[in-house]
Amino acid sequence: MAAREPGDVVVVDGGPGEQVLMWVGFPLLGAGLGAGLTAVSGWIAGLAWFPFQGVFELLDRWPDQRAYPVGAGVAALAGLVLAFLGARERLTVTVGHRSVRLHRDGHGRDVARAAVTGVFVDGRALVLLYDAGGELARERSDLSAERLRAAFTRQGWPWTGQDPHRDAYRRWVAGLPGLPPGADALLRARQRAVDRGHGDEARELHGELARLGVVVRDEGKRQYWRLLPHPRNH
Repeated sequence: MAAREPGDVVVVDGGPGEQVLMWVGFPLLGAGLGAGLTAVSGWIAGLAWFPFQGVFELLDRWPDQRAYPVGAGVAALAGLVLAFLGARERLTVTVGHRSVRLHRDGHGRDVARAAVTGVFVDGRALVLLYDAGGELARERSDLSAERLRAAFTRQGWPWTGQDPHRDAYRRWVAGLPGLPPGADALLRARQRAVDRGHGDEARELHGELARLGVVVRDEGKRQYWRLLPHPRNH
């Protein structure tokens, strides 16, 4: 949701609808799923490959008035856990005339307008570039690209619409020449993090590569890279 705030800034976040979906919808969905699984717990208990066999065997032995509240309650609790994890990963972007604040999981960082030469959305990532073509920020989110565009252009930021360096990227394949010393090993480690869904580790390695003058972007689980003419220390 984008809205005018005191201090002449524009805030872009998921809005109240996303909060309701996570904190109400996930537990309700979990409770319904739990009740449905409880109803067929006897059948599931007979499937040797299905996980948590002991739980379903126990639910099958219990009377309905006990089994259904427990089955639905445990699944609803799992929905609350998912809501909590989702809330932690939500990105909030606060755009002012002189800076933008990127806030996630209780932590925020500010990027000065004077340092930014381009802003665009690459897939699901908001990207801010500096003058040498490097990335000051690359933040993944489910925020609307149109709302982000409206917020940044309203505040006079250089919205480019797409990556001006997109044609410079090459697909990473282990061992191919052209990378600076140490970059191939970092890309190997980052590929493992991407494959395993370890987002924090992948972001950390993204920063390490940037210090070597290597910019990385992902398409699915494939890595693409390009070199900076002048690496920048962060």
